[in-house]
Amino acid sequence: MMISKQMPLIAMISTQFIYAAMFLLSKAAISSGMKPSVFVAYRQALATLALAPFAYFIDRKRCPPLTFYLLCKISIVCTCGMTLSLNLHYIALNYISATFATAVTNTIPAMVFIIAVCSRIESLAITEKHGWAKVLGSVLGISGAMVFTFYKGPHLYSGSKNEAHNLIAMSYTKKEWIKGSLLLVAANLTWAIWLVMQAPILKEYPATLRLTTLQCGLSCLTTTIYGAVMERNISSWKLGWNVNLLSVAYSGIVVSGINYSMQVWVVEKKGPAFTAIFSPLALILTASSSALLFHESLYWGSVLGGAMLVAGLYAFLWGKNKEAQFGAQHKLDLSKEQAHLEPIITSKSPNDEQEKQSDKI
Repeated sequence: MMISKQMPLIAMISTQFIYAAMFLLSKAAISSGMKPSVFVAYRQALATLALAPFAYFIDRKRCPPLTFYLLCKISIVCTCGMTLSLNLHYIALNYISATFATAVTNTIPAMVFIIAVCSRIESLAITEKHGWAKVLGSVLGISGAMVFTFYKGPHLYSGSKNEAHNLIAMSYTKKEWIKGSLLLVAANLTWAIWLVMQAPILKEYPATLRLTTLQCGLSCLTTTIYGAVMERNISSWKLGWNVNLLSVAYSGIVVSGINYSMQVWVVEKKGPAFTAIFSPLALILTASSSALLFHESLYWGSVLGGAMLVAGLYAFLWGKNKEAQFGAQHKLDLSKEQAHLEPIITSKSPNDEQEKQSDKI
């Protein structure tokens, strides 16, 4: 019973490990010359093929009818969240580093929180402690991500004397860096909208696996059409036994297939803000992996940023937990009040009995 309650938490931590590996692999593939639209098309095609058998058998009994109106709604959300967001993200990787991309991705919790509150999907009791904890946790987490990335401080671990990461960062011009940053912000905004829109769509179409498979398939279709128009050279679509194939297979099967399903499931259980607040963990994992695998340097600023990330995460989770307890207690109080009033309303008063006796006479 205790493990089942912690499954959303375990699922979201697992997704961040998967995302950290994706950032490193996808940056390597895009840097080697792979076109973003081709990358997304292959990624979503593999995700659709990997999910289709499970979606057919697992969600066969609880799959509601798919109306034309609902299909149009899913297509619009999918185009915004998957197709547009992924294409913008991989285009941005041409102009910025993987570490910076991971850091800017941590603006998603703030975007999701604002959109969810404005659309009344996520509640915000600003007069309650749990409301302030959610706001503070979001701000502290994003601030920690920014400190983790932009503030160095003294050396903690000198990974390599040639400072490979700095050489990569210096190869970008200021114009390219700004362009990549704006593209990445746009990608994060469309992804935040996709996360928020999963909750109302799941109410109409509660088959989680089939919904994810359908969105991956529609995204593959639209991206393939877009890629065929933009990349007419057949050589751009060829895959060899290299990092491009590994990155596409990993992103398609593991990220788009398994990870998306876990995220949609957690959105259904805990809401979109709970899902997005874990994204700063990918920054810590990416930086740690870069230090171990690529011998990049670590600084005390990373320790400070990591501490802020963890503090923000726990503050938000505490607020969500207290909010759930407050909601459960409020429902219990209402049910007790209704149970107390019901016999009073339904019981007959003495005046009613006297009036009936007088009517008989």
